[in-house]
Amino acid sequence: VYILQYLSGFGSHFSSEDERCPNSLPVGQNSPQKCAYGLYAEQLSGSAFTAPRTENVRTWLYRKLPSAVHKPFKRYDGSKYLSHNWDEQPPNPNQMRWKPFDIPGDNQENVTFVEGLHTVCGAGDTRTRHGLAVHIYLCNASMDKSAFYNSDGDMLIVPQQGVLNITTEIGRMTVAPNEICVIPQGIRFAVKISGPSRGYILEVYDGHFCLPDLGPIGANGLANPRDFETPVAWFDDAPVEEFQVISKFQGQLFVANQNHSVFDVVAWHGNYVPYKYDLSKFMVINSVSFDHCDPSIFTVLTCPSFRPGTAIADFVIFPPRWSVQEHTFRPPYYHRNCMSEFMGLILGRYEAKEDGFAAGGATLHSIMTPHGPDVKCFEGASNAELKAERIADGTQAFMFESSLSLAVTKWGEQTCQKLDAQYYECWQALKNNFKIS
Repeated sequence: VYILQYLSGFGSHFSSEDERCPNSLPVGQNSPQKCAYGLYAEQLSGSAFTAPRTENVRTWLYRKLPSAVHKPFKRYDGSKYLSHNWDEQPPNPNQMRWKPFDIPGDNQENVTFVEGLHTVCGAGDTRTRHGLAVHIYLCNASMDKSAFYNSDGDMLIVPQQGVLNITTEIGRMTVAPNEICVIPQGIRFAVKISGPSRGYILEVYDGHFCLPDLGPIGANGLANPRDFETPVAWFDDAPVEEFQVISKFQGQLFVANQNHSVFDVVAWHGNYVPYKYDLSKFMVINSVSFDHCDPSIFTVLTCPSFRPGTAIADFVIFPPRWSVQEHTFRPPYYHRNCMSEFMGLILGRYEAKEDGFAAGGATLHSIMTPHGPDVKCFEGASNAELKAERIADGTQAFMFESSLSLAVTKWGEQTCQKLDAQYYECWQALKNNFKIS
């Protein structure tokens, strides 16, 4: 049995070759006149050639056939709810909460990862490379003799139910609930599953995800670079007569046929790679005196904009931790934000809203839309004994936070039939406690 192996580190320059083909990486250069084993050299660039060295990302692939060996792309209609049309619904500033999204069952029609992509909300334009989209994937079948790649941006995948077995050009990895993975723009991959699966995807059109700066926190904390894992080189040696390559390009899907697998990379080196991360390894930083810190201290990954300190998107988690603040209302405070906040729940019950917000569901609090703890949470926390206590054990909530104003798709607001029209009621019983003594 082959045990999956990984390389440790974030943003590192790795080298890897399939152990079946030793010395397949060229020595001292990228593109020799003839590559070992009769391979082709191909560079995959994730940044402009002239980008500063600290931002320049690329990987050299040594493969059996170049990626260019395929028949022409044609339109692909395999995912009818994937969208980048942010004008199909009128704007809606209300607080939104979705009940868990339905997964196709084993006895229903087969739906693969690509076919099961459903866009909930987003903003921006894939052609100008500015913006993002939030998708839900709902699938019950594995991809077979096919691969998918996204020309529009990076995809951060958050499994909620079901383990994903992902094969990429770089290698293979498994991603389970409470883990995440990032597939950078252009990297081809296929997803196999062992049962009905559901999860969330944050797609960013601008740049790439990176670790947030730590500032006065210092050198260590939050998501540590050593805990990110990149798969080692592996190639599929099985003969293939018909193979489909599905491309997301300018928000639309296209498919091309070829007579070989895209997973034919024998060796590679570079720093433009897919990676995974176990959320349980996040080193929580929090207050040990008073007040509830801003959620930015829980940022795992960020996609920066050109405005310093302002993100196209942050990926934030709310993991199990100790709560010890004194003379403080400990849960999240009532809030209006110049950022959009999309939340999902991987498992357990979220501390600020234990009722109504269920695993596999979501909420969206748009720019300047007020939100905060429900009545039960407010009254409980206002009168609780402030002793040291564990919170969020058995729970993992997360947030996609963005500086962009997100538009909800027709599927998100109507077709899915999961929008909770009674969400607003969770605040209606809050009392006016104002007194002048």
